[in-house]
Amino acid sequence: MRRALRAFTTRASRAADGLRALRRRLVPRRHRHAFGSGPVQHRKNAWGKPARAFVLIFFVVDLVGTGLLMTPAAATGEHLTFVEALFTATSSLAVCGLSVIDIGDQLSFFGHIVVLVLIQAGGLGIMTLASLMGVAIIHRFSLRMELNVQAENRALAVGDVRGIAGSVLKVSLIIEGVILALILPRMWLGYDMTFWEALYSGVFHSVSAFNNAGLSLYGDSLTRFSGDAFILFPVASAVILGGIGFPVLIELRRRFRTPQSWSLHTKLTIATSSALFLVTIVLVIIMEWHNPLTLGPLDWWAKITDGVFHGVMPRSGGFNVTDTGSMYDSTLLLTVMMMFAGNGSAGTAGGIKVATLAVLFLVVWSEVRAHDRVHVFGRRLAPEVIRQALSLTFLSMTVVAVSTVVLLHTTPFTFMQTLFEVVSAVGVVGLSMGITPDLDPWAQFFLTLLMAAGRIGPVTFATAIAFRERKRRYDLAEARPIIG
Repeated sequence: MRRALRAFTTRASRAADGLRALRRRLVPRRHRHAFGSGPVQHRKNAWGKPARAFVLIFFVVDLVGTGLLMTPAAATGEHLTFVEALFTATSSLAVCGLSVIDIGDQLSFFGHIVVLVLIQAGGLGIMTLASLMGVAIIHRFSLRMELNVQAENRALAVGDVRGIAGSVLKVSLIIEGVILALILPRMWLGYDMTFWEALYSGVFHSVSAFNNAGLSLYGDSLTRFSGDAFILFPVASAVILGGIGFPVLIELRRRFRTPQSWSLHTKLTIATSSALFLVTIVLVIIMEWHNPLTLGPLDWWAKITDGVFHGVMPRSGGFNVTDTGSMYDSTLLLTVMMMFAGNGSAGTAGGIKVATLAVLFLVVWSEVRAHDRVHVFGRRLAPEVIRQALSLTFLSMTVVAVSTVVLLHTTPFTFMQTLFEVVSAVGVVGLSMGITPDLDPWAQFFLTLLMAAGRIGPVTFATAIAFRERKRRYDLAEARPIIG
């Protein structure tokens, strides 16, 4: 099979080379743009439209949600101000989780439905758009590269574009339904809830968990379920599955028993995510084991349960079962690092994504070993991927640094509180040290912009740099500045 596929790929590549050579002979240079090889600016303008459309749709839906949350029907008492409604709508649509209000008490049933719809729309839209962008980028490859991609990974083959949206919706509803079925009986029988209250709470938190929104109907998030593995573990599993990325989920469903056939993206995502989850969980349990304000008063099983839960949440989950503000600075710094890293691409998680982090680690490892190429899992990383990873990481770090300086200078909160809040907003995580409601309205609006930038920024940035890629027709003399 492999020999036949290799022979077919070779013949197809030769045929494509022949067609390109024939076109060069028959089509004048000034008319070639009509056949798909026009000037760079035509391609750049054409491929810039999807990113612009995504930004436009995001803000239109965000403003519609804001308007609905400002209506008297959305509030149980006094209606929300513009900043409160905008913050809540943006946090829901960006599946961030930060909140300046008590959603359970201050919003009515209609307000809860608006938030739930925004969460679902944001999660589905992000996964669908990111997956479609990945397929669109594959379409830009040459025929040989395109066939190689299809042979390596059929999870998002170029012929599957029409089915991606339906597959995302199907996978989302199935996982949310399974999580609901797991936590509903426990909420109903183990807590003071009627069946309908448990169903309502289960639906809301299942959708919020899978979409990595981190918003809860309870003012204390999931603290009331501390130590309850029957609720916390399914919620944590939903966060992991939603954040790992749709392409990885599809490939795992199709090739779970044959990891050697996984694509490079899936291998990097699974390996890096597993390592980060394990390290974070172990360190959180160790560092907070004797903290009298967090895990200290609990029995050993509850300590492990809550430690595992908090070890998962910084990757973009946003729920908490302990007082985050009472954690040791070492745990808070670890949480900040994990919030910045995020989880998988084409999923609901934020951050720079684990594939980006893996690429950076591999670049450093190759440099330490004096290798001029970066190899991993039998593949060589393209120089373009390395540049994109470096660019995305540097821009994210710049946004975090500048935003932290601005809030430090204009608010009375400490460095750790401010940094934690900024990274949580930029990484669309939703964890907080409790200062969000106490910020001035302009600072809350500033965090709103950071949440929107953290959600739409990486998608549009990755799309733009992928479609603007072009070959330089000349090269300059090499120079080596002093590094270090």
